[in-house]
Amino acid sequence: MATIKDVARHAGVSYTTVSHVLNKTRPVSAEARDRVLVAVEALAYVPSALARSLRSNATGSIGLIIPNNTNPYFSEVARGIEDSCYQAGYSVILCNSDDDPDKQRDYLNVLLTKRCDGLIVATLAQTDGELLRKMKVPTVLLDRAPKDMAIDLVAVDNAAGGALAAEHLLALGRRRIACIGGPESLDISSERIAGLRRKLQTAGIAIAPDQLAYADFTSAGGYAAARALLSGAQAPDAIFCCNDLMAIGALRAAAERGIDVPDALSVIGFDDIDLASFVHPPLTSVSQNTRTLGQLTAQCLLERIADPTRPVQRQTITPQLHVRGSTVRSAT
Repeated sequence: MATIKDVARHAGVSYTTVSHVLNKTRPVSAEARDRVLVAVEALAYVPSALARSLRSNATGSIGLIIPNNTNPYFSEVARGIEDSCYQAGYSVILCNSDDDPDKQRDYLNVLLTKRCDGLIVATLAQTDGELLRKMKVPTVLLDRAPKDMAIDLVAVDNAAGGALAAEHLLALGRRRIACIGGPESLDISSERIAGLRRKLQTAGIAIAPDQLAYADFTSAGGYAAARALLSGAQAPDAIFCCNDLMAIGALRAAAERGIDVPDALSVIGFDDIDLASFVHPPLTSVSQNTRTLGQLTAQCLLERIADPTRPVQRQTITPQLHVRGSTVRSAT
């Protein structure tokens, strides 16, 4: 790999002249500049990112930690973040925490050693708030933040999303409504269930204890939970799932038991991932508009990097319900 001194020798100039040409730190004659640029191209020279970062105290990189990029929700949000950061001249370093606090903490330390200009962390572990305070790196949290931590946050109104699902099911005349939540320890799941419950209570309907199941936000988890719910003595006529992957698993469980969706059973998911439109029947889902969510998160971080002293921002996205064939049969 060519070095800056190789470029200088090839161009017949000093290496400081090469540095001034590449970094535009001092005027250089047109002739010398042209020789340097020809040498750079001939040698395929790539300036050292580490050297540039030491000079400018910036690396042009953003660290992004998400629980699992195989979950379409997080991959779609990550794409929105990457697109916005790329347009602003930043590259994104992606890390998967697998919802493991120890792994998340290790990645935070790794990204710190890489001198990232900013961090975006999805579903921050409660215990890592103090670590972020010590790091003093511009950071934006996605989905949730420790309640006692003054830090930028972009999140969806999860309770409102649960209420939207309940309102739709009530309008369809559904009364035996079951729910498949995510891990009980996650606030985002609890908030969605709470929003569902509150809206149902206004119609005098309660979710029976045996009609509330928990899974792991995967299709396999939703499938297993739905099989159990549909095998009970009092089968539900609707299931609200706290993410789309679990709802897709529920659709398979219903199909295996010969239960007609949407006539005998309505199924609603949450996230509105791209795949929701292509399963059979197409899945009704509470939409977070994942790409926009990612773009807003990236923009919030870029603003924090540009002005570290600006007031803390807490942005809440209002969800929308996209009705499809899993709750309403198409007229066609």
